[in-house]
Amino acid sequence: MSVKKRGILAASVAALALTVTALTGCASDANTGADEGDSAGPVRIGVVPGGQPYWDVFVEEAANEGIEVEIVDFAEYPIPNPALTEGELDLNQFQHIIYLANYNVDADEDLVAIGSTVVYPMNVFSDKYDDLADIPEGGVVAIPNDESNRARALLVLQKLGLIELKDGGSATSSPDDIIADKSKVTVTEVAADIIPVSLPDVDAGVINNDYVEPAGLDFADSLGADSADDPAVAPYTNIFAARSEDADNETYLKLVDIYQNNEKVQAAVKDYVGDGAVLLQTPREELAAILAQAEEDYRASKG
Repeated sequence: MSVKKRGILAASVAALALTVTALTGCASDANTGADEGDSAGPVRIGVVPGGQPYWDVFVEEAANEGIEVEIVDFAEYPIPNPALTEGELDLNQFQHIIYLANYNVDADEDLVAIGSTVVYPMNVFSDKYDDLADIPEGGVVAIPNDESNRARALLVLQKLGLIELKDGGSATSSPDDIIADKSKVTVTEVAADIIPVSLPDVDAGVINNDYVEPAGLDFADSLGADSADDPAVAPYTNIFAARSEDADNETYLKLVDIYQNNEKVQAAVKDYVGDGAVLLQTPREELAAILAQAEEDYRASKG
């Protein structure tokens, strides 16, 4: 890792520490009336990373419906689920179903998906090449190092013809499953938020949607992405997550409805994510079934 990358990573960790400190310090003000749908304070929703403009619209439209919302920004993925579990958040909206499944299995928890948001593309970008065909034999592609996004990145690279995975790959694939003599490129694992600044050091990188715009990248420059029409992409549906006891909380479900059906919110989300993302209204029962299957598959992969 270069000095530049270490500096950026240190800054990211420092920002995360400040966010978590602020969150813990305010924990006593969190929503304490979740079971009944009323609260003594705002509904606190954790997001990663912060700053997307559509959240401002969402907060305003929720207020118009009589619901006070506080958006809590995190720098990295690992913190919002434990914060939700511990009651420091009321909801979070940053992850897809597979990421939640992995967390539930590893932490022996039972967070639930109470509403779908979008399926985001996972895009391949390069600072060096304008076309996938230009990436050289033996080229190096950076992929996220967290388990769920790593597997998805590998599936994207396989879809685009850059690698081949054993048995066709799955949501639990790892770099060990790459068939080297049938693959054009090799991969290197990097923290998801560091991949954009790593592009000068590799031939290409597979970048999560959340980090595209903050890095100054343009979706129009993507060399390729996965497709929302593929059934295999359904487990990567992004969701609002809640504690299991809050699965039927009327206030939280109303917030899901605002996200999914409020015209101003939907327009703001679409304006931010562009044409590459598909806005969804997946039934809760279907989300629960996808989550249960993802948890089962992840347990099986761990032996």
